[in-house]
Amino acid sequence: MDMSKWGVDCFKIDTLTNGRSLTAVTYTILQERDLIKTFKIPANTLITYLMTLEDHYHREVPYHNNRHAADVTQTTHYLLGMQALENVFTDLEILASIFASAIHDVDHPGVNNQFLILTSSELAILYNDESCLENHHLAVAFKLLQEENCDIFCNLSKKQRSTLRKMVIDMVLATDMSKHMSLLADLKTMVETKKVAGSGVLLLDNYTDRIQVLQNMVHCADLGNPTKPLELYRQWLDKLMDEFYHQGDRERNKQLEISAMCDRHNASVEKSQVGFIDFIVHPLWETWADLVHPDAQSILDQLEENRDWFASQIPMSPSPGPDSKEKNGSQDSPTHKEQFRFDMTPELDEEDTLDDDDDDEDSATPVNPSTPTPRSQEIRIESRIRGQPRLSS
Repeated sequence: MDMSKWGVDCFKIDTLTNGRSLTAVTYTILQERDLIKTFKIPANTLITYLMTLEDHYHREVPYHNNRHAADVTQTTHYLLGMQALENVFTDLEILASIFASAIHDVDHPGVNNQFLILTSSELAILYNDESCLENHHLAVAFKLLQEENCDIFCNLSKKQRSTLRKMVIDMVLATDMSKHMSLLADLKTMVETKKVAGSGVLLLDNYTDRIQVLQNMVHCADLGNPTKPLELYRQWLDKLMDEFYHQGDRERNKQLEISAMCDRHNASVEKSQVGFIDFIVHPLWETWADLVHPDAQSILDQLEENRDWFASQIPMSPSPGPDSKEKNGSQDSPTHKEQFRFDMTPELDEEDTLDDDDDDEDSATPVNPSTPTPRSQEIRIESRIRGQPRLSS
């Protein structure tokens, strides 16, 4: 497996490793970066933790599963290797970013934050409606470190562990799409005022600047599918839409407003992708490309090619009649900005879906293992590891 190239196919890796893509990708990256030796991570402990972590991703969830985590981890690894970032980050910061990428969606139940909030789920109550999923992913991942032979950070100093934990929390919480606009605004400000050394390498001389770049790096990786080769992008999109439609079905059954891109009976995948790229993905990646110029130009070019392909697939509507207010063409024209509106609710995530079950998903499970859960609930706690509940359908 060549982890250093753009567009690694994690679907193929998952097949070749019998469903262990996250373990294989993460272990390979840590090994190639010599981080296993640097931090004296016992190899058997690392494998035990990674396999346990992978087991807590739900394979029945079409998109937010172990393959997605493997893809984000590999993409983060690639971005860390850009020339503009050469020798910028410490080994501990690199370890934290790889770890954050691997864990960032663990135990994802297949629903988005807004759904959890609207259904008064246990996670929404536990986390006071604030980044419910992201907080849960972090809690599960750190709880798993306490399991037998799972403490991969056992040889870090107390200060290193504390620093790593803070960085990982900051990075994973930044994957909440409700934070996207403020994160992007801060990145744009950094680009406008960026300092570089004579060699063109970024100068980041304080924690705020350093973590901001790492947060945006993982966020870019999380929103990286539209920047990949078109065939691979379309594979990811098929899985994502499958999840979205499941959520829309559940919202319809609960008489909730159906979330953006989740209505299987009234969906335009092509339009929604063009809108998503135009208003979310491209501004983010364009700003990242400015930050690391010229290292990400080919990625930005691929994103724009993919955007144009999806725009070309939008069915053209009949020409407007003579009384149309649109003088420059049909409102359904691919160039009409209004039709690419992308609704950014405070909790609208890329993590937007849910399983096929018909009853309440209110029982999304917090880390507290003592919470009683009736067996009649469709989403039941299974004590898959000692003292750590998980969600299962």
